[in-house]
Amino acid sequence: MLSVALVIALGGAAIATPLTTPVGPLDLFKRVSSGCSASSSVSCSSSAAGSCCFEAPGGLLLQTQFWDTNPSTGPTNSWTIHGLWPDNCDGTFEQNCDSSRAYTGIANLLTSQGASDTLSFMQTHWVDINGQNEQFWEHEWSTHGTCYSTLEVSCVPSGSPRGAEAVAFFNTVVKLFKTLPTYDWLAQAGITPSTSKTFTLAEITSALKSASGFTPALDCSGGAINQISWYFHVKGSVIDGTFVPIDAPKKGSCASTGLKYPPKSGSPTSTTTSGGSTPTGGSLPSKAQLVASTTGGLLTAGTWSVQTLATYTLSGSASSFTMSTSKGNCGVSSGQLTCGSGVTASTFSAVSSGGKLLLVFSGSTAFTSDGTPSGTDQETVFTGSSHAADYTLSIVAS
Repeated sequence: MLSVALVIALGGAAIATPLTTPVGPLDLFKRVSSGCSASSSVSCSSSAAGSCCFEAPGGLLLQTQFWDTNPSTGPTNSWTIHGLWPDNCDGTFEQNCDSSRAYTGIANLLTSQGASDTLSFMQTHWVDINGQNEQFWEHEWSTHGTCYSTLEVSCVPSGSPRGAEAVAFFNTVVKLFKTLPTYDWLAQAGITPSTSKTFTLAEITSALKSASGFTPALDCSGGAINQISWYFHVKGSVIDGTFVPIDAPKKGSCASTGLKYPPKSGSPTSTTTSGGSTPTGGSLPSKAQLVASTTGGLLTAGTWSVQTLATYTLSGSASSFTMSTSKGNCGVSSGQLTCGSGVTASTFSAVSSGGKLLLVFSGSTAFTSDGTPSGTDQETVFTGSSHAADYTLSIVAS
């Protein structure tokens, strides 16, 4: 399981041990950058007034997720997004802070500003229980998004299109949600939806703390779990700052025992995310090449290249396996993938997506390098999306 000293970077800032995997630059919306220093203060650390680089007064952030079953919304193997709320550091909160920026037509806004991938994910994972997705998104932005000091119009680059700060908000919420695979973390502990079984609050929170390092708050309705809140402070701007996870400062509404976790109707997701993909039940080849989604693939040392790809030996099942090459075991240390003698083997998994079998590390299909290789170049492979070139790695039987 993962360690407890964690931060999540949504921009190019340095990160500590990640909650699942580092979240890289907002690649879906490259035109917006906060310009804030990596040494910006963490929200709730002082009584300073809000600015473009210090979130206040709403410096206590809640990434809230739904588990809707009546009616059922979203994939059967994923929670869905409720929102990202800026509570004040004392537990109070502001709402509807700027009616002049209560934008409508969120889908068009996202599409017109280069965030169609974010919109596509929202259409499956940020959905309204009554099917009114547009109204839901509009509400989350106008009610909560307009209250962020770091998302004021003056905080986006001069000349940005109208609504650029809202597009940055939706990009950030989706990026953050992908690092919080609540369903997968519970499933790893044997806690899956059931029509008959009940759970204790301690069982659920212990499983989530074991996986993430932090304790969220859980809310129930009619004895059934229906919402979870993950708490953060933010260092710098919500646009591209560092999200610092913390234990929930208060408990939710769930009782201590007899908690129901009912199944959804519908279909599981096969969407590739940067966190929380569900292991495939398909067979894992014993010998395979790791092919990058952009160009080339991996060599025997675990480096990315466009040269002749190496053959990897995979030992285990799709839900848990180790890898090795002719050079030795493959492992991840300090976020870097290497293969060689003396390397401690790491555990990987695989997910099916778009007809491909993708390599997963710590719940993420995202891999990244400082640049894209050409000729005889070899690029170091990192987990997550904290470097310039992002890609996925397909497992192709050889």
